[in-house]
Amino acid sequence: MTSFENAPELDIDALIADHDIKILVCTGAGGVGKTTTAAALALRAAEHGRKVCVLTIDPARRLAQALGLTSLDNTPREVVGIHSPDGNGSLHAMMLDMKRTFDEVVETHADPEKAKQILENPFYQALSSSFAGTQEYMAMEKLGQLSARADLEGTWNLIIVDTPPSRSALDFLDAPARLGSFLDGKFIRILTAPARSAGRGIGKIAALGFGIFTGVLNKILGTQVLTDVGTFVAAIDTTFGGFRERADKTYALLKQPSSRFIVIAAPESDALREAAYFVERLKTDSMPLAGLVLNRVQYIDAPELSADRARVAAQSLGNGGHELTAALLGIHANRQAQAERQRHLAERFTAAHPSVPVAMMPAMAEDIHDLDGLRRIGESLAER
Repeated sequence: MTSFENAPELDIDALIADHDIKILVCTGAGGVGKTTTAAALALRAAEHGRKVCVLTIDPARRLAQALGLTSLDNTPREVVGIHSPDGNGSLHAMMLDMKRTFDEVVETHADPEKAKQILENPFYQALSSSFAGTQEYMAMEKLGQLSARADLEGTWNLIIVDTPPSRSALDFLDAPARLGSFLDGKFIRILTAPARSAGRGIGKIAALGFGIFTGVLNKILGTQVLTDVGTFVAAIDTTFGGFRERADKTYALLKQPSSRFIVIAAPESDALREAAYFVERLKTDSMPLAGLVLNRVQYIDAPELSADRARVAAQSLGNGGHELTAALLGIHANRQAQAERQRHLAERFTAAHPSVPVAMMPAMAEDIHDLDGLRRIGESLAER
């Protein structure tokens, strides 16, 4: 539903019908409708015959209700009520459980005894629950798992990802490197220096130096914290290599022609600034951009009646006793002004990025809470 003169159209139906595309990543600033858009795209793709899994990271848990599920968890759940003409389409949905995904990584890549030691470690429990970037890293980890399962079992032929509601859309791509740098950094390695140097000629000297160093840290962090960190790193040291390797593999997968990024934005200055920044980042990293979805656009039924004319008419009719008509004209004037402001902001984006295809989604009168609502969004996005 593109109405910008110079912007190419983002053909949603052509995108989801292309079986060479295996992954769609919906990204953008927080609060712009990524979750709803991802769910609507997933439903439309399923009802066009694709076998879809949608992965969401949604603290409000609105997706489960809209898809008719009592709850979403870290396991893909099948959505009933899919109307696929050929009967081949299906839809599974899941919500990322950050800590459970981290636990699964440990359980998969460590022997039972070492996994138990890591899972029970207080530092690991804090890291896996609240460390900055962990959610974004685990989103990449889970995407890698789903992609591997799709290749092995043929369970899905399209995975749609709703990226975490981070302050910056770049966190989804950068978090694995940040987490890896932290776990593999100098500070962490210093904590295990005595254990790694023990048995060698410098063991006693290293232990002495470490003792002086930790004497200072003990006063700052406390003995138990350092003990927990040291125990964690010593336990995970032999299993950590796979973390970065898998993250790099998933990152490379997102650069392939089988993946596409859809940047989602509201027609607001901050959201479009974030969208522009991410478009540039995708270009710099040579990642495939499908286009921009501009969400919650204000449409006007009578665009020929300008805001100024409507306000003048409202004032005249209000003074003449036609209060209801005047009120309606006032509403029209406000919406017309909002639409003009949105158009100005959006056209600034398209002028700076003239090659980026655009699809537009009108502002909905009510919240989406069921499959029919998601279908209406899908239809609006695909309307040309």
